[in-house]
Amino acid sequence: MMRVADQNGQSAQRWACSWRLLVLAVAGAVSVLAMPRGVQAQPSLVVLVRHGEKQPAPADDPSLSDAGVARARALNAALADASPTTIVVSPRKRTVETAAVVLQRVGVVPTVIPLNGQHVQNVAAAILQAKGVVLVVGHSNTIPAIVNAIAGTTLPDLCDASYATLFLVTPASAGRKAQLVKSSYGTPDTIGADQCAGMTPK
Repeated sequence: MMRVADQNGQSAQRWACSWRLLVLAVAGAVSVLAMPRGVQAQPSLVVLVRHGEKQPAPADDPSLSDAGVARARALNAALADASPTTIVVSPRKRTVETAAVVLQRVGVVPTVIPLNGQHVQNVAAAILQAKGVVLVVGHSNTIPAIVNAIAGTTLPDLCDASYATLFLVTPASAGRKAQLVKSSYGTPDTIGADQCAGMTPK
């Protein structure tokens, strides 16, 4: 019983942390939105997440598991005060399904970008052409690369067992450097989920 209580407490703390960080990021976005009309040529805030937990089969294009469906709902809850005006996904079912609850709420037609050698560059270009809040749902080996492309960071791939990570990027604008906040949402990852040296997660 004590262990369950501790886990619930940790979960609540991580939720609270995610909300505080999201509010800070949105506050930064508001300052960008207040800039003169001719200056703003980029989104105010970019939210990037990996797809939710997936079914074990079929291996090439599985749907979300029950845990993944729950994570999709958690993503919608996390974005309740920052409704995306642009949503970017890959052609894989698990990315579209992760974004589905948000898509339903905001009524945005998703931008689907093929998974090829230019995927990261094409997603980055789509992001920087958008306005307002942008949501990107990708994969463990694409989301960090996209963050790197728009924020100038050097993040490694996410581990295969990592699903709770959420990145918030305020793009560079009017002499200001890009700002990055790494947070989490939904059910916390298991202990050790971020330890995958030498792996190439999908």
